[in-house]
Amino acid sequence: MENPKIRFKGFTKDWEQRKLGEIATETYGGGTPKTSNEEFWKGDIPWIQSSDLIDECLFDVRPRKCISQEAVSKSATKLVPQNSIAIVTRVGVGKLAFMPFSYATSQDFLSLSGLKIDPEFTVYALYKMMQSVSNEVQGTSIKGVTKDELLAKKIIFPSCNEQKKIGAYLHSLDTLITLHQRKCEQTKKLKKYMLQKMFPQNGAKVPEIRFDGFTYDWEQRKLIDYLEVSSEKNRDNRFTKEDVLSVSGEYGIVNQIEFQGRSFAGASVSNYGVVENGDVVYTKSPLKSNPYGIIKTNKGIPGIVSTLYAVYKPKEITDSKFVQIYFELDSRMNSYMHPLVNKGAKNDMKVSAENALKGMVSFPKKDEQEMISLYFSTIDHLITLHQRKCDELKKMKKYMLQNMFI
Repeated sequence: MENPKIRFKGFTKDWEQRKLGEIATETYGGGTPKTSNEEFWKGDIPWIQSSDLIDECLFDVRPRKCISQEAVSKSATKLVPQNSIAIVTRVGVGKLAFMPFSYATSQDFLSLSGLKIDPEFTVYALYKMMQSVSNEVQGTSIKGVTKDELLAKKIIFPSCNEQKKIGAYLHSLDTLITLHQRKCEQTKKLKKYMLQKMFPQNGAKVPEIRFDGFTYDWEQRKLIDYLEVSSEKNRDNRFTKEDVLSVSGEYGIVNQIEFQGRSFAGASVSNYGVVENGDVVYTKSPLKSNPYGIIKTNKGIPGIVSTLYAVYKPKEITDSKFVQIYFELDSRMNSYMHPLVNKGAKNDMKVSAENALKGMVSFPKKDEQEMISLYFSTIDHLITLHQRKCDELKKMKKYMLQNMFI
């Protein structure tokens, strides 16, 4: 039998092949206790359903429901011992998890208990196998995989010590992925909180949270006092279709080809608006969280945007990065733009570039704008850092799963 492409040093023995049913001492099905009997759902036995399992998250199941011992005895569900592996065989095929505590499941599961090979290794070997099963089931009328079909599948495994090494290594990668995901989510929550607290609310003249040294009131003025419409067009064709920019809710102003894989520009781009670094762009395209469009600042290289966008230059009293931050809170963006916009029959925005500046905003002086911009730039950098690390680790895990198993 061939060996895996990547192997820890010192391991040379061939791997063994067994049926999945031979590596577990016991298997358990599941069921759903009567939902009409409230007493069944007041116990302390975790009862999991397919939606409790998250794709690729193999060790951190958080059950949302618990059942009683009576519910177990009066339904098809079974009490599964701790340190078993729960595998989704019907709705959501491909998901599975190691369960460090005793539990019960819905009828969408098959659980393997009393494992004869290393549990961590088994989880990853099964995960890899279930990806194939999931692909086989997709696109067919088959709703899942039967118990007999699953238990007849072959699993190939090395010696006990090599199993432990592989399982521990992949688990450590998963732990790092979870860590960076958690950090990313925490930083996003912090950003949302600060977008509320570092700006005046409900007619207040100062925000709740402020940098030391700033004491003057923020000013209530029209946005047109801070930005002016840019009428600069790409008449000299300085920019080509490769320089067309798009506006993304999550990523800001991005190159269209790099971000979307191709250019959506028309035959000529000479009437497109020029966007320099530091210019502000309003896209009138409705987004799920922003039905009246979004406002972003160009922090990258110059380019051009279609005539559907409005382009603005910052005035002397304006830090343009602050303008984007001000409008990053969805509720603030929506309440600002709502009175200015009339929606057309095709859901397009009926608002001129100039009229979009006629709403009231509350801004501090430029030096405080710059301090706030710097703070949020640091937060954005941290979010990007954790997201990138997470993506890198996921790629590495995928590569190792392909090459550390037969």
